Amino acid sequence: MTIADHVTGSTIAGTAKPADAKPADSTPVDSKPAGAKTRATAPAITLPAIGERELRLDLFRGLALWLIFIDHLPPSLLTWFTIRNYGFSDATEIFIFISGYTAAFVYGRAMLESGVVIATARILRRVWQIYVAHVFLFTIFLAEISYVATRFENPLYTEEMGIMDFLKQPDVTIVQALLLRFRPVNMDVLPLYIVLMLALPLILWSMKWRPDVTLGLSVVLYAVTWEYDLYFSAYPNGFWAFNPLAWQLLFVFGAWCALGGARRMSRILASPVTMWIAIAYLAAAFYVTLTWYVPQLSQFMPKRVEQWMYPIDKTDLDVLRFTHFLALAALTVRFLPRDWPGLKSRWLRPLILCGQHSLEIFCLGVFLAFAGHFILAEVSGGAAMHALISLSGVLIMWGVAWVISWYKRVADKSGAKTKNAVGNADLAGGG
Repeated sequence: MTIADHVTGSTIAGTAKPADAKPADSTPVDSKPAGAKTRATAPAITLPAIGERELRLDLFRGLALWLIFIDHLPPSLLTWFTIRNYGFSDATEIFIFISGYTAAFVYGRAMLESGVVIATARILRRVWQIYVAHVFLFTIFLAEISYVATRFENPLYTEEMGIMDFLKQPDVTIVQALLLRFRPVNMDVLPLYIVLMLALPLILWSMKWRPDVTLGLSVVLYAVTWEYDLYFSAYPNGFWAFNPLAWQLLFVFGAWCALGGARRMSRILASPVTMWIAIAYLAAAFYVTLTWYVPQLSQFMPKRVEQWMYPIDKTDLDVLRFTHFLALAALTVRFLPRDWPGLKSRWLRPLILCGQHSLEIFCLGVFLAFAGHFILAEVSGGAAMHALISLSGVLIMWGVAWVISWYKRVADKSGAKTKNAVGNADLAGGG
């Protein structure tokens, strides 16, 4: 069993009572029905003023992108610094949660202000952008792998990266790739994101009136997926590495937090009891991960606990992974406030920039991971070379993010004049 297999915002829930509302005992009798109607038809969510930005989301999304890049490289000393070695969850949970949060932040406002049809149109436009990026990534990634395998006469690259079926039946495989059923290694996150974004209009429409019920239905779908082993099939066989029917829970939970759930949980998150429960759970998870590397420690674990716990499934978002992420998020919200001065530090600026342009940087990270894999296999696989490749990849990602940011800020002045927070997910902490 490999390790890979094993934030609150300032959103407001409910509708506030108007400032000029009269007390119940002084309200005229004939005005009560109108007031009752207003309360009954008002949306269940409201959002902060346009222009507010949650830098913590940018920071941790950028961190997730860096960790995903490093985890996609062959194992070495540096990979021990990624979070997957110290608990059940990894960077994928961070990425999907923040994706749900930012998507709801942006398009939830569009649904409240412009209606369901306009919001759905904007979401579908974003889905199309992600889909085009996925097709572009697929094409260039195949060309990169095929060139290296042919140039260096090493067919193991095509087998290792999962493109053997493409070389055997390129016509059929391309169609399956366009249907998101065929994906080379390391290209599983974007298809998951596309499916979740396609479901976003329904999620937001439901949350507009009953956010807690929507989250409850998401939990029910998650439980049914586990109970009846539901999954998306892949080509030529098998299933999706990230089952959307299970991972939707984390995405919906992120949207729920953005639309008022995090605020309603503020007392729970601030409780010392919650803090110590989270710490205890993280410590227990860390001990379990130690047993994967030091088998002698497993003798101190009850056999019944092991039988109940394993396997810790990543494909279907095992509940242990989900709760591990919740524990990390609870401590992060507690000890890293929204107004923390360090978020403006120049040392964290590279992470924040990458998080603000997550779609482009994710695609770049996939390219760089295979390039690094090739160099480590053909040139040197030592710790020094691995560290150099990792550092170089991170610097390249930062440099590209800086160029994109500069272009949007300076070169594209005409677009900046008409830019609107409703239409661009990057303004809410990344696309």
